[in-house]
Amino acid sequence: MTSVHRLPLSGGHVMHVEEHGNPHGLPALVLHGGPGSGSSPLLRSGFDLARYRIVCPDQRGAGLSTPAGSIAHNTLADLLDDLRLLRAHLHVDRWLVVGGSWGATLALLHALDQPSAVAGLLLRNVFLARASDIHDFFAGTARHGGSEWHVLWDEARRRQCAITAVLADIFAHGTWERQREVALCWSDWEQRMSGGSAAPPGDGDALQRLVSRYRVQSHYLHHGCWLGAPTLLERCTALPAVPTLIVHGTHDALCPPQGAQALANILHGRAALQWAQGAGHNPTHPALVAAMSEALRDYADTQAFSAGVP
Repeated sequence: MTSVHRLPLSGGHVMHVEEHGNPHGLPALVLHGGPGSGSSPLLRSGFDLARYRIVCPDQRGAGLSTPAGSIAHNTLADLLDDLRLLRAHLHVDRWLVVGGSWGATLALLHALDQPSAVAGLLLRNVFLARASDIHDFFAGTARHGGSEWHVLWDEARRRQCAITAVLADIFAHGTWERQREVALCWSDWEQRMSGGSAAPPGDGDALQRLVSRYRVQSHYLHHGCWLGAPTLLERCTALPAVPTLIVHGTHDALCPPQGAQALANILHGRAALQWAQGAGHNPTHPALVAAMSEALRDYADTQAFSAGVP
């Protein structure tokens, strides 16, 4: 079963939502990363289609949601409102929430926002959105990112602002040519950091999607993902007591393993942490694929996770 929904949202946005699998199966909400990346078949690859009802929304400005790449009326609070609306629209009582990277961030926040809606949490390579996490990702570009990144850092120094402010300004107000250059530069750096590989997009729809993605992502990072005081870690002390598994690559350079350990520590045994040995941030690494697939089988069997040691 595959069905598509076009759900009107506030501020003129329309959410693209796809459902896959068994309409009478265990409901599972799958949250994509980015912010701004959009859903893909990869994110539901570990699910048994006979046992799960898989709900895959494209967040505001991302994927096939419209307007594409829009940052107007696009904040963390808006995304949480959208998930409330989506659950009501689909008449789902409780669902397993699955997310990787920024998707894991949003999964945690949805559980905090609607604790009664969440039956379990499966988090891959969690991003904590701390100021240090954002700084450390971009810090490497100053040393190893190449000439384009040097230009961006020079601009940040001239303006006496953060690199995220420069990026957000380019994607909000820069020429198409400038946005294209920076998007390709950013994508190349992410691929190098994640351990993945992808052919550079051409000049068509793929490049437009890449620019839209980084417009949304730079907008969120510039605002610290609206996760200042209290920090996400501090907020997570109030997470509902539901089956929770954190799967994290031991070699993740984008979301360092220390963040996953910090989250497990603050949950005081309410979550299991499973290391994917040798894996980075790329969700296609065999260790991550195996861990996520096993976790989804476990949950379908028992509505709990057997892997990992709290």
